[in-house]
Amino acid sequence: MGLFKRNPFGHILFIKKWLIRILGAMTHRRFRGFNELQIDGSEIIKALPDKNVLFISNHQTYFADVVAMFHVFNASLSNREDSIKNIGYLWNPKLNLYYVAAKETMRSGLLPKILAYVGSVSIERTWRAEGQDVNRQVKMSDISNIGKALGDGWVITFPQGTTTPFKPIRKGTAHIIKRYRPIVVPIVIDGFRRSFDKRGLRIKKKNILQSMEIKAPLEIDYDNDSIDSIVEKIEYAIEQHPSFLKVIPQEELTAQEELNKLREWRSKS
Repeated sequence: MGLFKRNPFGHILFIKKWLIRILGAMTHRRFRGFNELQIDGSEIIKALPDKNVLFISNHQTYFADVVAMFHVFNASLSNREDSIKNIGYLWNPKLNLYYVAAKETMRSGLLPKILAYVGSVSIERTWRAEGQDVNRQVKMSDISNIGKALGDGWVITFPQGTTTPFKPIRKGTAHIIKRYRPIVVPIVIDGFRRSFDKRGLRIKKKNILQSMEIKAPLEIDYDNDSIDSIVEKIEYAIEQHPSFLKVIPQEELTAQEELNKLREWRSKS
């Protein structure tokens, strides 16, 4: 790799590699130390092609969710099985890994700008801006940039566009799936909201069990599935369909008890 080789967005890969190494070393104990990240399905990561893969996930914090996925993906590609033990996997990280984020969030300070260089595909939200509800047209350049990222590698997106659980899936994700035909891999996370503040930068509570379940790719008929059908598949895959509200524990449970209760429900469904 040439010293000044760039990705399709103009980022110098040498700089990106060192940023991932440094930020990864700084954040590793957040998922294996202060708290413990329980991983399921890492073997799915190893079987994926090098590009045109779209990860869809529920969302609990602005940044911690993505950082955890960078750890898990790179560890999996370095033959760790459901583990991020031994951060040697950060030495040769996957550089064509991107995530979709709101442009205003990635411009909100020095650290977000650094995180943006690591792999953000920044878009303008059509429904929210500066804390206010808005209604504006999708920018085609934003869609094209997501397509450009898929053409180069893997893209992480949070199709609800918010950290609030059980909010509707944005149809833009379904349109992207229809247009670019990526392999769509669902991920379900939990525990991050209890571990971190909303931005995912400050540790709010220690000794929290975090979980990340990587599921098998969705079966999608790109030609015949409707937008609404794809949206519904996403809702069920990332466990954000309204029916899942029935299994969320209402009483005070520990993180492990909560996780066990949800797994018991999954095994019966």
